[in-house]
Amino acid sequence: MEIKGHVYCFFEQSGVFKNEFKKLGYDASDWDIQDNFGETDHVIDLFNEIRGGYEGKPSIFDNITPDDLIIAFFPCIYFCAMSQMAMYWGYTNYRKLSVREKTEKILQRVEQREKFFGLAVKMLTIAEERGLRLVMENPWSEQTYLKANFVKAPDLVDMDRTKRGDIYKKPTAYWYINCEPTNGHSFQEPRQRKTILSSKGSAKAGICSEERSLISPDYARNFICDFILGQKQEHSLLDLFG
Repeated sequence: MEIKGHVYCFFEQSGVFKNEFKKLGYDASDWDIQDNFGETDHVIDLFNEIRGGYEGKPSIFDNITPDDLIIAFFPCIYFCAMSQMAMYWGYTNYRKLSVREKTEKILQRVEQREKFFGLAVKMLTIAEERGLRLVMENPWSEQTYLKANFVKAPDLVDMDRTKRGDIYKKPTAYWYINCEPTNGHSFQEPRQRKTILSSKGSAKAGICSEERSLISPDYARNFICDFILGQKQEHSLLDLFG
């Protein structure tokens, strides 16, 4: 993929992908509702921007061109395996609740999931209709909601991120709009490996746990070179597809 314009990193406050794009010579910026890492270049309510853009109102999408690239780490809090587990009466966190209380918790989660599912679909629709290039990321575990409930299948699933230098295995899916993944495969051992058994979630709807969202710079660079730029590295095999 040739990127002549700007790289918009949506829902990324860590600066990891943004900074790796910059190291590779691209103009890039982070856009998110939070700035807990001090890396968010534009603190903005992207959910409102998506709503506005879908309804034809002024939005950030008016400033983005087909020469640019959007890479969106859309919040997975209502799509991931943990959220699926919370749809059961037998969910561990519900053990002290009555059946009615459990049901109310589940119905609230269903309502929130529908809301954010709609926003994800609207974001992809905006890009599709306007001819904008967009790559959306989300987890791809066995129980993820998007596996059986989404407008299109992912264009790429990276089953083991540690093979590209990340500390988490975390199978991850990527949806490409108006572009296609390139076919590089960079092998790199991670500096360390880590397994998340539990992590504190965010108290705000639509905001993911920071720990669960972290991606290593090595993985970001390898992913960009392998599946966005098609740029060979010393540890790359371009005839392999991850």
